[in-house]
Amino acid sequence: MKNGLWTLLKKPYPGEDFFLPDLCSSVAVFTLVVLAELVVLLWVLAQPVAGGFDWLQLAMASLFVQWIVLLSAALLCRLRPWMQRRPLGLAIAACYAVVISLVLLFTVLGEWVLHQGMLGVPQLDGELLLRHGLIAAIMTSLLLRYFYLQQQWQRQTQAELKARLQSLQSRIRPHFLFNSLNSIVSLIESAPDKAENAVLDLADLFRANLGEAEGVATWAEERRLCEGYLRIEQYRLGDRLRVEWDTDALPATTPMPLLTLQPLLENAILHGLQPSLSGGDILIHGVYRSGVVELEVSNSCPDVVDSHQGARMALQNIRARLAALFGPQASVEAWRDGPRYFSKLVYPCSKRP
Repeated sequence: MKNGLWTLLKKPYPGEDFFLPDLCSSVAVFTLVVLAELVVLLWVLAQPVAGGFDWLQLAMASLFVQWIVLLSAALLCRLRPWMQRRPLGLAIAACYAVVISLVLLFTVLGEWVLHQGMLGVPQLDGELLLRHGLIAAIMTSLLLRYFYLQQQWQRQTQAELKARLQSLQSRIRPHFLFNSLNSIVSLIESAPDKAENAVLDLADLFRANLGEAEGVATWAEERRLCEGYLRIEQYRLGDRLRVEWDTDALPATTPMPLLTLQPLLENAILHGLQPSLSGGDILIHGVYRSGVVELEVSNSCPDVVDSHQGARMALQNIRARLAALFGPQASVEAWRDGPRYFSKLVYPCSKRP
C-alpha cells in the first residue's frame, strides 16, 4: 500500500479534473472568505475577554487572515496549470509552500508594523512563527482534504449518472430493433435496394444508440436519425404513413440527446397508425423560445387506444434522461384529445442555439 501511494505521488494527477478547484472563480473565492471569517470568529470567541467582545481583535485578525486567503487563492490559481502537469506530491507540496510562506511573511510584517514601527528593523519571533506555521499547515491539510473528498464525490456522482443514462438508453434499443428488422426482412425479396438503404439507416440508428449516453448532440442530428427511422417504417407501411414536419422555429444547433424523438415516433406508429387499416398521419412540431425547447408529436389514432406497457416505458425513459441532463424542469407528457394522441417533451436550454 505504501508503494502504491508513493507511486501515485510521483505521477501527475490522473484524469482531466484536478483535486484543487479553480480558485479564480467567484464562488470559490467567496467560499474561502466565508470559511476563513468563521475560523477567525471562532478563534476570537475562544479568547478569554474581561470587558466583553473584542471587536478590535476581530478586525485585526480578519485583516490578517483575509489577506493571506486572497493572496493564496490568487497564487494557487496561477500555479494550478503548472501543478496539473507535475507529480501529485510536488503539487501538494506547492500548496503547502504557498500558504505557509504567506502566513510567515504576514506574521513578520504584522509584528513589525504593530510592535516595532515601520522605521525599525523587523525582528523574528521563532515561537510565534512556529505557532503560525503549524496552524497554517493544519488548516491547509483540512482544506486539501475537503477539496479531495469533494472531487471524489463529484467523480462518483458523474459515474453513477453515466451508468444510469447508459442503462436507460440500453432499454430503448429493443424498441426499434425488432420492428426495423421485420421491415427489412419484408423488403429483401420485393425491393432489395430499399432493404439495403434500410440497413444503412438502421446502422446509423445503432451507431447513435451505442454512442456516449451522457453526450448531447443537436436537433439536426436527431432529425436526420428520425428521418432514417421513418424511411424504414415507410417501406413497410407505404401510403399508410404520412409525416409532416413543423420545426422551422427549432434551430438546427439546439442541444438535444440523440434518440429522444425516435421513441415518440415509434409509439405513434405502433399504437396509432399500425392498428388502422387506412393508416394515419404524424405531425412533429418543434419550437425554441425563452430558453425552453418544446417538441410535440401528434398522431391520428383508432377509437381504442392500445395501453401497451412499452409506450409508458419509453416515455419514462425519455423523462429520466432529460431530467438527468437538463434538470428537474424537464418534462414529458402524453394525452389523447379526440381522434389524436399527443406526446410532448419540454426541457430548459440555457445555451442559446
